[in-house]
Amino acid sequence: MSLDKWVELLHYTSPNDWNARATAAFAGLFGAAGGRYPKAAKNEVSVRAPEIDTDGGVRYAAIIHQSNPSSGRYHGLSFVIFPAEDHACLISLVVGSDGLSPDEAVLGRPGHARKARAICDWLNAMQGGLVAWSKQDPTRTDLRVPEAIVSAWPEHKRALGRYGAEVYAIHRPDLAHPGRTAAAVAAFLDLLFEERGSQPVKEYQGSADQTRNAWFENVMPLE
Repeated sequence: MSLDKWVELLHYTSPNDWNARATAAFAGLFGAAGGRYPKAAKNEVSVRAPEIDTDGGVRYAAIIHQSNPSSGRYHGLSFVIFPAEDHACLISLVVGSDGLSPDEAVLGRPGHARKARAICDWLNAMQGGLVAWSKQDPTRTDLRVPEAIVSAWPEHKRALGRYGAEVYAIHRPDLAHPGRTAAAVAAFLDLLFEERGSQPVKEYQGSADQTRNAWFENVMPLE
């Protein structure tokens, strides 16, 4: 699918029917009729978009490992978006609050951490300011999102207060730049599905390669 629906979702600033919109956007990712990823990729993940997170009282929608239960705490690598009234949603890569398994090999791989950091560095450079942040090591759930980030993004204080230990890469979109939001969500999602063994379908491979080439320049720092 084109990322227009995703930009609409991520820039949707009202709490009304947000979770239904999120579920529809996630469902459109797979298979025919414009899906960005092959239908088989859907078997690797589950989609969760509860009306409210009973564990932390924070609204979210997530792509999680398919081995997780339908509710409650979950484990492994996930892609999560957090809405905020009157602001764009926060885009993030997250370690489930129930632990790293079965993705400990992915999350502990230096290459994965470097890619997540490169995407965030690229987004900051593109925006010319602090719009993204990542941990050096995604497995370090003893380290929280820095207070400087939480203070700078007060609309997401509740989400980062609850999941600041599990979040390891985050991007705060700018409502004035939908093109940059599309690029950011493509980079985050493509990395997630790459780690799950799936690539964008042929229709989107060209644009996916362009995005990857753009952020990949930041994978290895200049000497």
